[in-house]
Amino acid sequence: MKIRAAVLEEFAKPLIVREVELSEPGPGEVLVRLVACGVCHTDLYTASGVDPSGYAPTVLGHEGAGVVERCGEGVSLVREGDHVVTLFSPQCGECVHCLSPLTNLCLAIREQQNQGYLPDGTTRLALDGEPLRHFMGTSTFAQYTVMPQIALARIDPEAPLDRACLFACGLSTGLGAAMKTAQVRAGSTCVVFGAGMVGLGAVAGCRLQGAERIVCVDLAPERLVLARGQGATDVISGGPEAVEQILEMTGGFGADYTFEATGNVAVMRQAVESARMGWGLCTVCGVAGRGETLDVVPRLLITGRRICGSSFGGLKGREDVPELVNRYMAGEIDVDPFISHRLSLDEVNVGFELMQAQDGIRSVIEFA
Repeated sequence: MKIRAAVLEEFAKPLIVREVELSEPGPGEVLVRLVACGVCHTDLYTASGVDPSGYAPTVLGHEGAGVVERCGEGVSLVREGDHVVTLFSPQCGECVHCLSPLTNLCLAIREQQNQGYLPDGTTRLALDGEPLRHFMGTSTFAQYTVMPQIALARIDPEAPLDRACLFACGLSTGLGAAMKTAQVRAGSTCVVFGAGMVGLGAVAGCRLQGAERIVCVDLAPERLVLARGQGATDVISGGPEAVEQILEMTGGFGADYTFEATGNVAVMRQAVESARMGWGLCTVCGVAGRGETLDVVPRLLITGRRICGSSFGGLKGREDVPELVNRYMAGEIDVDPFISHRLSLDEVNVGFELMQAQDGIRSVIEFA
């Protein structure tokens, strides 16, 4: 079938909306009609050419939600008509990682996915007769996509898909960092560095876990207002003095949990330094630039602080994403403030421009 999709033809150049060919789903694969898709920083990161693992040409997009149109042979996890959220972090349920409660990094299709292919090593996309690679196993900047069934989370059909798409990446990453990776304890003190999509999700996750004090740090006053709306009890303007301010607020000890959601290695260091002596846990969610390293004074670790990373919030997508969507439907998570712009597919580059200008939190592409 012929579909319209936003293609990254060259790094550091605008995406071009082209008519591309999409083949029928193969065994274990599903055809999804996209209804909405968030424009995430990871898409911009790859398009810029800075991502060392990036490739082109490809159809970008990974924060999608839609409806199952057709199922390939052997598909049993979803049915035609199901409402689904796309998962760049799949869950096969059978590999050694899926069977462990210690990680969400499914191994089943990881190697092929990282190279832009579906599990059988081929692609369902083509441009001018030449194979076109998939992005993060999802390629949701398109009217339709073909994906492995293990990379789809079936959700409540009553959930608005323009909100549900945010659970495909940014929002779930932040929520999961607090709820699954760090497992924030009730009554604790938390500090979140960065009030973008991931950071605001972490603020909400700390609130849902029952944290007593939630401090959010960001340079933008309007984002700090949004952080209060998600449950932040205190806000701090970011800068060199942030660590000292946090120590003053916590009697000189630091916070029980800190979260970094900026991708800036200097801020990552601040998050470590703000963690409490004795047991403070710093969870790093941001993606640093190529070749950058985190400089940490070893004594901070010897005196009890810990650092961990969090990919997709530690969530096992097919199990955990539907539960988060259910909590949104129950009124526990306020998603509406995150959606700052609604765009058409032809305006996808506008979404990148808005992100670079830090205009709003999330632009959502809606498909007619």
